[in-house]
Amino acid sequence: MSKLPLLINWFKEHKGTVTAFSGGVDSSLVLYASKLALGEQAIGLISNSESLKSKDFEIAVKFCQKHDITLKVIKTDELNDPNYTANPANRCFFCKTHLYEAMIDIIKAEYPEYTILNGTNLDDLGDYRPGLEAAKNHDIRSPLAELGINKKDVIAMASELHLETAAKPPSPCLSSRIPYGTAVNSIRLNQIEQAEYILNQFGFNNVRVRHLGEEASIEVPVSDIQSLKDHFDLISKDIQDLGFSKVLIDQEGFVSGKLNRVLHG
Repeated sequence: MSKLPLLINWFKEHKGTVTAFSGGVDSSLVLYASKLALGEQAIGLISNSESLKSKDFEIAVKFCQKHDITLKVIKTDELNDPNYTANPANRCFFCKTHLYEAMIDIIKAEYPEYTILNGTNLDDLGDYRPGLEAAKNHDIRSPLAELGINKKDVIAMASELHLETAAKPPSPCLSSRIPYGTAVNSIRLNQIEQAEYILNQFGFNNVRVRHLGEEASIEVPVSDIQSLKDHFDLISKDIQDLGFSKVLIDQEGFVSGKLNRVLHG
């Protein structure tokens, strides 16, 4: 049975909402459901910072244009925060703190009675996500998690609504490709984004390029590794041109959150 009526009904007690929007399926569903329930009182907000892929920003903008949703665009300054750029294990806490504080400032000025939302779903609560603490500190609401809606439910509802983001692969921020303790800066973020774009051009969509100092480590699904090997000479040359001395294929294949393993011993 669809949980969509449950989600839409959640918004009825709110005068208006502003959803922290990334262009991913979770926040897309929250934003679209808020639009169904609240009409023009449903707002999206995105930070077009260096750690967001330009491709994801374009997807987010087009989504809001297509569905006639107001989107506020800001630019947070986490790259000027040494707590963030030092890339500690709780880096996401500082990033989300910058985002939520910026959102609160805007909402106090423009939408004083609106509620701030994010796309956290039930499954996220069992993962290592320091950003959840930042959300709690700033009283950010998470309708999906509050209603017990998990990732499987999210994809089912997004498909039911024919949202174009339903089949979009997860795309966490570019900083997540840099090992903890290695400084985050705009040069490294740009190298990662360009390297992943090169792989996209060769037909690899679900990819991660881990920035290991002078080396770039490519992760694709195991089923795509042979195809990657077939094109590797060309891909490797293009990625080396970005400033890497060596390009590697991770034989284990694509694993989301692989760099978090160091946190678990």
